[in-house]
Amino acid sequence: MKKILIFSLLLLGFYSCTEDGLTSLNEDIKNPVAVEAGTLFANATVELFDWMTSTNVNQNNFRLWAQSWAQTTYADESNYILNERNVNGGTWNKLYATVIRDLREAKTIIAADVNLTDAGRKGQTAMADVLEIYAFHVLVDIFGDIPYSEALSDDVTPAYDDDAAIYDDLLTRLDASVANLSGSTWGDYDLIYGGNGDSWKKMANSLMLKLAIRIADTDDARAKTLVETAIASGVMTSSADNFTLVYENSTPNTNPLWEALVQSGRSDFVAANTTTEVMNALNDPRRSTYFSDLDPAGNALGGAYGDNNSYSAFSHPGDMLKDPTLPASLVDYSEVSFLLADAAARGYNVGSTEKDYYNNGVTASIEAWGGTSADAVTYLAQADVDYDTAPGTWREKIALQKWLALYNRGFEGWSTYRVYDAPTMKVAVQAGTTPPTRFTYPVTEYSLNGVNVNAANDAIGGDDLFTKVFWDAN
Repeated sequence: MKKILIFSLLLLGFYSCTEDGLTSLNEDIKNPVAVEAGTLFANATVELFDWMTSTNVNQNNFRLWAQSWAQTTYADESNYILNERNVNGGTWNKLYATVIRDLREAKTIIAADVNLTDAGRKGQTAMADVLEIYAFHVLVDIFGDIPYSEALSDDVTPAYDDDAAIYDDLLTRLDASVANLSGSTWGDYDLIYGGNGDSWKKMANSLMLKLAIRIADTDDARAKTLVETAIASGVMTSSADNFTLVYENSTPNTNPLWEALVQSGRSDFVAANTTTEVMNALNDPRRSTYFSDLDPAGNALGGAYGDNNSYSAFSHPGDMLKDPTLPASLVDYSEVSFLLADAAARGYNVGSTEKDYYNNGVTASIEAWGGTSADAVTYLAQADVDYDTAPGTWREKIALQKWLALYNRGFEGWSTYRVYDAPTMKVAVQAGTTPPTRFTYPVTEYSLNGVNVNAANDAIGGDDLFTKVFWDAN
């Protein structure tokens, strides 16, 4: 429905641009004079969700870099090869040229719309800004220093901004946007919450919580203030608050996972031994939904990470992942719970203990994957899972269970590994390394914006896969 709705809204926007709804035969109807701000907002939403959810190796390799899956015939992406398929360039273009550009144009149209009330204008602008902030934080987390203050300006060779300074501004903008998120606006153009400003406020505060925990190892005082501000304003309190896009049963409105795992007819992925060894050791009840083709004892069979594995010899992505209607989330209650567990462990004032929030995160994940509260209780009662007795530091305990819960959110799974230096990742068979800490800059930046990308290269300490973004301080 999402893409059908967008197409319908485009037509409506084009139609409404005429004086009486009729167009001249001489008018170029393929290039309309104006597009509705809501149409641009909806398109940016879908493009962002589709890209973050995709597992197409030409677009998004993060389920591989989080070592949830291994590959079969081709293992380049499991061995961190980016340039061959221009994965880094495709990521750059998708987020800048599609998602952020659409949101910038939408905000320009909103500002000029004389028919909007002041509250409506502020609400629509705030929602678009929150989505833009999300996209920019993803770019920073992937690349480090990036064009920000001059991004998508008239200057076709924008300067690169310092990644820490960008985060600082994103958090300032996010705080300002939260103040304008209330009431109802956008309506059907908002494919997530139907224009409900209160739901957007919970999402924005939850995003603030996440970004605050990202910087906690480099600026503990500010992180504490931001976390406590977000909680006081209101973060997600149940899975009903999840920032989730609902997909449909028929193309082109299906979950991109279905396109890669089913529609393509390909057999490219098996379970990775990194994940299966952990889940089997912990008797994880999610094994039967995360993966299919388990052994008779209910164990998942993982292929060697970074190798060319036989598809028939190992477990495969589970049936839920092959459902074209599987919803996709970019922020969810389970993740928020683990972030609060982290904050509690650091001594921030978050209203409960790290164990309580840890348990909430595990339980929410198990229930989201079809398990019951009883399944969660049994799982959490095991000595190696119980927060009080599980091995490792608080960072290692939270990291392991958060990483498992983020199985279907590869970008956050990889980011969790970078934040905590945990859980332990495999050395890729062919590459001979553990996962990188960033993407290198696209080749096109060196040919089109060479002076500025080379300056960024020097500023970050080298355009290398293992150069760290500013918050990766461990």
